[in-house]
Amino acid sequence: MEGIIAAISTAWGESGIAIVRLSGDGCRDLVNGIFRGRTDLSSTPPRFMRQGYIVDEKGMELDEVLAVWFKGPFSYTGEEAAEIQCHGGTVAARKCLDLCLSLGARMACPGEFTQRAFLNGRLDLIQAESVLGIIRSRSDRSLQAAAKCLRGSLSTKVAEIHEEMLELSAFGEASLDHPDEDIPPLDPRSMGERLSGISEMIRLLLSSARSGRFLREGIKVALSGKPNVGKSSLMNAFLQESRSIVTSMPGTTRDVIEEVISHKGVPLRLVDTAGLRAPRDEAEEEGVKRALDAIRESDIRVWVIDGSLPLSEEDREIAKTLMDPCCVVAINKSDLPLVVSERSVEDILPGTPVRVISAFCGQGIEELKDQIVLAVAGRTSLDEDLNTTERQVEELGKAMDLTISAMDALSSGTGLDAVLEVIREARECISRILGISTDESLMESVFSNFCIGK
Repeated sequence: MEGIIAAISTAWGESGIAIVRLSGDGCRDLVNGIFRGRTDLSSTPPRFMRQGYIVDEKGMELDEVLAVWFKGPFSYTGEEAAEIQCHGGTVAARKCLDLCLSLGARMACPGEFTQRAFLNGRLDLIQAESVLGIIRSRSDRSLQAAAKCLRGSLSTKVAEIHEEMLELSAFGEASLDHPDEDIPPLDPRSMGERLSGISEMIRLLLSSARSGRFLREGIKVALSGKPNVGKSSLMNAFLQESRSIVTSMPGTTRDVIEEVISHKGVPLRLVDTAGLRAPRDEAEEEGVKRALDAIRESDIRVWVIDGSLPLSEEDREIAKTLMDPCCVVAINKSDLPLVVSERSVEDILPGTPVRVISAFCGQGIEELKDQIVLAVAGRTSLDEDLNTTERQVEELGKAMDLTISAMDALSSGTGLDAVLEVIREARECISRILGISTDESLMESVFSNFCIGK
């Protein structure tokens, strides 16, 4: 963490203000070298903003700005930091940054400010990752979930699991290393119960974390079915605007159209696809190919059926492609006399949720949204979930599998040393989530996803 780093922390383009951020010992004096105001920044108390001008090498005033500095450890990064608030626009902000770089600062790497906050103990790794969760939030609910993680909600739960594992390991290793001392023997039954308790803690957290992924990234919903069954009309009904072209001519949609809406705080990434049938021309062939790709990549498929027409063999063939991993059936056109029943659909796709809707009238649309979230997340509300990352979910999953392996090894009579080794591996997974155990590749993986300036 040597040296002063600098970057423009606001988005490029015209705006009211732009912020140039610096961090590192000596950054206050560096900014003071290009700042001219009634009072020097070096004579200004920390957190006290000064009005003045940024001047170039020749002393020419370039922009009227506000400047402030922060004394470590009471800054975002935990070290001396400074900010220059200049007028928005690429030229003013870029010139201000260039002047800072010319005086010895270097350009910050992606996420380096937050990385310094982590390395200086201002944030643990979970909190650092939640900063990115806040930046990328797509709904009020995902923002609230990320804010909970930033406040330490997830960190507290993970730390409790780590503490339980550490205590169990310490007790077991003491029994192995000091058999002659007055240490009570480790009861396999008691150890199994504690492992079971740890496993349940991880399971509950993993369930919340997996659902929390949908708060962060959204649920990808592929609207699929034959041409002219009302997929585009359903897309427009979801959006409450005419986004997809709707005509009575089959095969109108030839490309994949994606939009995002929020339902009860959960982002739904809606994908309107081309109708599935034997293509009539080269353009429709490409559209069908893209539709099948979108269906495969989705979290859930909504099979839209024209309920005013009998199910055909073509429908049955389409159904075979939609069963895995998750599907909801929407019997559309309930504003017309229906000849397709929920029972007839369930005969084709047993156990698949079915909703009767009218994309034209808006009937059943909210219930269909509820069913989509329920089918993927297991419930219609995710307000108690956490805005977790794929990395955190993966590490929790590994820790869960290893804990179960330790329980199996214990019940099968495997030696205590082997059981403790499996527990140690599980504890390492939890340590990597918290950032207790880190290496260069982990740091690169986490912070390279950040934008420059954060």
